[in-house]
This record gives sequence, structure tokens and C-alpha cells, in this order.
Amino acid sequence: MLRKERAAIVLDELERAYPAPGCPLHHSDPFTLLVAVMLSAQCTDARVNLVTPALFAAAPTPQAMAAMEWQQVREYIATCGLTQTKAKRLVETAKLLVERHNGQVPATFEELEALPGVGHKTASVVMAQAFGMPAFPVDTHIFRLARRWQLSRGKTVEAVEADLKKCFPKALWNKLHVQFVLWGREHCPARGCKPVCPVCARLGVA
Repeated sequence: MLRKERAAIVLDELERAYPAPGCPLHHSDPFTLLVAVMLSAQCTDARVNLVTPALFAAAPTPQAMAAMEWQQVREYIATCGLTQTKAKRLVETAKLLVERHNGQVPATFEELEALPGVGHKTASVVMAQAFGMPAFPVDTHIFRLARRWQLSRGKTVEAVEADLKKCFPKALWNKLHVQFVLWGREHCPARGCKPVCPVCARLGVA
């Protein structure tokens, strides 16, 4: 089966399951989305969504978070893992947003990736979900599924991202990113899908 045929099957099943997926991370603007994505590193979205309401109540803006000590931020995110590093990076990032960007989250990959703790994946999520720019952020779920479904043989996140962008129209990238993540969590986890999920069954990879 050609890769384009596989991609069409994947798209059919994901559209059927998640016709209008929302962002799994709760947020109200680009800044709160950036914070939530930074917190999600090695942490579930569900856990992040539990801690961010109190954090955002205390620091809803870059200015408010920049005025906090990192130890204060750490108290709010204590259950998210890597708390000291994340707290320090959040405060550093908030300060840079105030100093360099007038308290606004920049809308370019280059400026986002220049912020502490913001890699390409985090920047891609913000660009896609906050600014509507075409991006295909690849997390562990997407990396696993792209290879399992034989949409990519890439051994790096960058290679898998490039292959997925070739498989699907640019207009669908932002939506597909969320659909892939939801499917990976609910139907096709790392340990294998049992019972076999519809995508794996149709692709013959179960």
C-alpha cells in the first residue's frame, strides 16, 4: 500500500472520530497556552489542566509572572514534574516577553524558539493553536503512530515531521496534530492497541 493510500485511511478514521477537536490544554490566550505547553513536557495534559487554573489566577500575564519568584511558581506546579527547571524557565520567559516583546507572545518560530525552554515542538503548538499558522508539532504519540502506520520511517522528530507534512495538505496540519494525539491516547497507545484500533486494522499493521 502506497503512503498516500495509508494517509487517506488515517485521515478518514481520524476525521470520523474527531471531526472538531479542541486543544487538549486549557488556555485563554497565547501566553496561557505557551505556559501550558511548557508545563506539559514529561507531564500529561490532564495534570497540567489541574494546576494551571490556580497558576493563571495568580499570574495571568507575562508581567504578573515576571514579578514572581521562581519558588512561588514552583508551588503552583508542584505535581507537574521537573518543577524547579520549569518554574525558572517560566519566570525567565515571562521576563523576556516583557523586555523584548512588550508583554506579548511573539508569532514567529524564531522568536519563540529563542525563549528559555521553548523548543521547536512547543513553538509549533503555539503557532498552530494560538496564531493559526500551519504547523505539525510531533510529540511522542505522533512520532509513534507515524512510524506504526508506516507514514514515516524517520528516526528523528524532524524527519517524521517532514514526512507527515508531505502526507497531508497544509490546511489540515493543525487539526491533524490534535487528532493524532487524541487517537494515540485513546485508541492506539505505546503498548499496542487491544482490541485492534480501526486504523491499524485497515492498514494491516496490528
